This record gives sequence, structure tokens and C-alpha cells, in this order.
Amino acid sequence: MSTISYSDKIPNNVNLSEDRTLQRALEQWQPNYLQWWGDMGPEGSQDFDVYLRTAVSVDPQGWAQFGHVKMQDYRWGIFLNPAEKDRKIHFGDHKGEDAWQDVPGEYRANLRRIIVTQGDTEPASVEQQRHLGLTCPSQYDLRNLFQVNVEEGRHLWAMVYLLHKYFGRDGREEGEALLERRSGNEDNPRILQAFNEQTPDWLSFFMFTYFTDRDGKFQLCALAESNFDPLARTTKFMLTEEAHHMFVGESGVSRIILRTCQMMNELKTDDPARLRAAGVIDLPTLQRYLNFHFSVTIDLFGADESSNAATFYSTGLKGRFEESKRSDDHQLRGQTYPVLQPHDGQLIERRVPMLNALNEVLRDDYITDSKAGIERWNKVIEKAGIPFRLKVPHKAFHRNIGALSQTKVAPDGRPVSEGEWSARVSDWLPTENDRAFVTSLMGRVVEPGKFANWIAPPIIGINRQPMDFEYVRFN
Repeated sequence: MSTISYSDKIPNNVNLSEDRTLQRALEQWQPNYLQWWGDMGPEGSQDFDVYLRTAVSVDPQGWAQFGHVKMQDYRWGIFLNPAEKDRKIHFGDHKGEDAWQDVPGEYRANLRRIIVTQGDTEPASVEQQRHLGLTCPSQYDLRNLFQVNVEEGRHLWAMVYLLHKYFGRDGREEGEALLERRSGNEDNPRILQAFNEQTPDWLSFFMFTYFTDRDGKFQLCALAESNFDPLARTTKFMLTEEAHHMFVGESGVSRIILRTCQMMNELKTDDPARLRAAGVIDLPTLQRYLNFHFSVTIDLFGADESSNAATFYSTGLKGRFEESKRSDDHQLRGQTYPVLQPHDGQLIERRVPMLNALNEVLRDDYITDSKAGIERWNKVIEKAGIPFRLKVPHKAFHRNIGALSQTKVAPDGRPVSEGEWSARVSDWLPTENDRAFVTSLMGRVVEPGKFANWIAPPIIGINRQPMDFEYVRFN
């Protein structure tokens, strides 16, 4: 078991005290991080004792312990999976060579760019979610929000450690810039557009943690294959924490669906107006929110064809999802992959070199994974005896990146005219009225064991605690 030292100013399992220069640099960065957390972390939460989990090892059987802690006292630190002895590179042009323990000079700029882009998403999501605690539907959900937030903060630490240790002055400057950008800020926004969108309500939060944190899972899985061993080890442990974030999203939406279905059966109606009047979120509105968050998230994978993706793979900086389980040559020479593009008002499939289509490969793996959770949501509806099914929209729907951004496509994959899009978009994406209605439901519920009317309680409490457990102590 790779234990974590909490006796150091910065908890770690990387022998930080043996590298005094690095230790001093990170200790200088730490107050700036805490200042950012105070300014941009969860609003109004600084004095609460929150029932949070903390890493005690990076062993999957025993890495977390639970206890109440004030959020500003949470011990953010640097945790890497144990090194794999004699690890070899298993894809790209360097296949068969020893994994890198340092950054090769010729790949320095690209690796730094990858780490900075990943690192930038972590504080961005905290900033997007900072007001949600003021409208939480239960103490259980409030605690889950705070757990997601502190772990996104720790993922920022993970990337900043790599920048400081392996990229010198450039890395230190990038580490400072990660604390200076702000989600949605016109002058200094976050790097990726999805992380500049607002997360104004809890339905958006649950959709974000289901869809957008799942993008995080796939990006981290691709980086966990990296030839650069410290990056691979860092992202493997981040994935341990990321699983909880997706659980929060999937279970949150499932509980909203369950409550809506209960009300539909109680009132014997599927009329959205009657259901809204009863204070629950109708299923067509849930579908529109799903369409929005899914489409915004699949844009995060980038353009369908990308020379950068080819370079990152060939040079071994970033692999595919579950690279080691694939049965090809892991160099992809001569292989092709289908991508969609608009042509004469239709979508046509064109095969391109797979190396250039790796964004699309990862996007398709993500879509398959996303569908599995949506089918679990549909099981809730089916069990309630309601003839409605949530669906993943076509991957060309509502795209703003790549060739597919040039055409309007309905959720069923049918190209439509500008006129039809304008006439039907309110059926497909959340309207201002939808968002105003969902916002109107967002009243704060913090009494232990109580839940807002629009969401059902979870099946089981955190760490098997009872439903009325005091997850957050309001001092």
C-alpha cells in the first residue's frame, strides 16, 4: 500500500521533502491556491464541518477515510499511483522502449499544453458550481457537492505538481495562470468553452457531473496510457476520485426521474403543465437538458479530424481509452476510421486515417459509455410503467466544433433547414422558460433527512450512514 504522509505541510506520497526546491515552490503556490479557494470555492461554506472522504493511501482497497472537516482545512495534496516496475511504452512510435521518467525535450511543449488544458478544467468546475450550495435539495446532496469540489481542487494540485516538477519556470508560470483564469470571465476565461458555461441549478449540476465529468474520465484514461510515467501515475489515481463525481450525476438524475414518475402515477397524467404545477420536472424537460449537456460535452473531444491528436498518439503522449485491451498494432499505420461530414444537405460517412480520427474514436467510446447510464435511467421510467424513453441525441446534433458545426441537425440525425431549426429548437434544447421553471424549484433544504419535493431520497446514505445523518454541521 502506498501510504500518504499527512505530517508534511503538503500531504503527498512522492517524497516531496527530498526535493527542497520543488517543496519550496509548491509551498509558495499553496497560499495563492487557498486564496483562490476562499474567493471562488463554494459560497458560504467556510465554517461548516463537512463529512468528507480523504485519501489515506492510493491502494484501491483502502484509499479513503471519512470524517467531518472544515473545507478550508481539507488537506489537498499530491498522490500518484505506485510506479510499475520496468514499465514499457506500449503504443506509438516509441513502442517497446522504457517509459519516460522525465520529459523529452522535443515533446515538452505538447506535454505542457496537455497538462495545462486538463488542469484548467478542475478549478473551472468549482467556479461553475460555487453558488449551488445555496439552493441544495438536501444535506446529502450538499455534502456530495462539497466532496466533488474538494476533489476537483485536488486534481488541480495533481497537475500543478507536474508543471512545477518537470517544466521549470514555464511550469510555475502556468501554475499561477491556472489560478488567474475564471470560468465565464470575458477577459480571462477558462480554456475550454464548456467550462465557461453556467451551472445555475441542480439539474444542470447533475447533468454536468454525469456527462462532463465522464468526458474527464475518458480524457484521464487516455492520459493514463501516456509514455510520460508521472502523468500516467497521476491520472490513474485521479480516476479513483472521478468515479464518485459521475455517480453523483447518474444517481442525481435517476432520483429526479423517480420523483417525477411517482407524481405522474399519483396524478395519472403526463401533462408537463400539471406536473410543473405539482413541483416536479417533467420528462420532456429532462430530455432537453440531456440534449444540451450531451452535445456541449461531445464538443470537448475536439475536431473530428485532428493532426494534433495524431501527433499526441504517435509520440506517445496520449493513448486511446483502454489502449492495452485493444488487439491492433498500437501504431495504427494504414488503419482508417469513419467520420461524418455534411455534403449537399446530407450527412455522409468518410473514412480517414485513424491517427487523424483519434478524437472521434474517443468520442464514440464516450457515447457508448454514456448510453449505458441513460438506459439505467430508462429502467426507472419503465419500472414505473410509463411509456417514455430518454434518448441520446445524434452526435451531429447541436455541434459547435469541427465539420458538423456547419449544418443544423435534429436529435434523430436528420439535417434540417435554418427555418426548421428555428421552429423546433425549443422542443430540443432548454428554453428560457424551462430554465426559469427549474430555477424556481431551487429552494434550500438542509434539515437532516429532508429532501426537496422535486427529487427522491437516495437508496443508501454516504458510507452507509443513515438518511438523517448530519452530513454537514452548520456552526
